Amino acid sequence: AAEMSENGNILGIAGAIILPNLGGIYNGRLTRRHLKDWYAHLKFPSFKPPNWVFAPVWTSLYAGMGYGSYLVWRDGGGFSGEAARLPLLAYGTQLALNWAWSPIFFGQRNIKGGLIDIVALTATAGACGVLFYQVNKVAGLIFVPYMAWLGFATALNYSMWKLNPEKEQATVEELVEEKPSSSGHGKAN
Repeated sequence: AAEMSENGNILGIAGAIILPNLGGIYNGRLTRRHLKDWYAHLKFPSFKPPNWVFAPVWTSLYAGMGYGSYLVWRDGGGFSGEAARLPLLAYGTQLALNWAWSPIFFGQRNIKGGLIDIVALTATAGACGVLFYQVNKVAGLIFVPYMAWLGFATALNYSMWKLNPEKEQATVEELVEEKPSSSGHGKAN
């Protein structure tokens, strides 16, 4: 019976860690599709890290928050447990906002929309971390580096919004979309 319980724990931990990373993998693919045709043409603040930094940081943060969700699920009585219900709802909400950022920012090429999303995400993730801490201190503390990164990412998103006014964003999109047709005139469709 102990071996079954241990295997169940390992599967629960693995599932909790893999779940947030699934959205990260999808969004990583979406992001890569827009790096050269749109993102590379934007203006960036001096503190923007190189693009390769984002994938390992997000993978680590997703794994941490996933493990934290497992600890809350375990110690809070599962999905039907009174202590786990609100923290896990906050977790699902912040995860949905997290996953929505890339489709808004990269998919819709909407820097302002990304900023609105990340502000809501940061507030929700902060509430989630506090709620997690009330159930399991380690689960709550796992949110500290996540909150630090979200603060940095929010500052980066805000700076990009200020550096790339919407009028200029449209100009970048038009430049990218305008390709000479076979006759050399007009937009390619």
